Amino acid sequence: MARILYFSTLVDKVGCSSEEVALPESVTDVRALLAWLRARGGNWENALREDAVRVTVNRQFAEAGTAVNDKMEIAIVPARPG
Repeated sequence: MARILYFSTLVDKVGCSSEEVALPESVTDVRALLAWLRARGGNWENALREDAVRVTVNRQFAEAGTAVNDKMEIAIVPARPG
């Protein structure tokens, strides 16, 4: 299972600071991960826009095309503080 961590204002917006999830086969990169999480609707949709967040994969900042899988730690932080 992938471990996803949320930081700063995202904790309040999405309602949790972390979760462990089994990623569907269609989620193979950061872009697909964010789209999958946004599909939850509500606050997830706006809070996790690609231009609103930065993502790390295994503690390294990642680009939209960076690969992800169920064995990774993924952190999502606001692109701008506050």
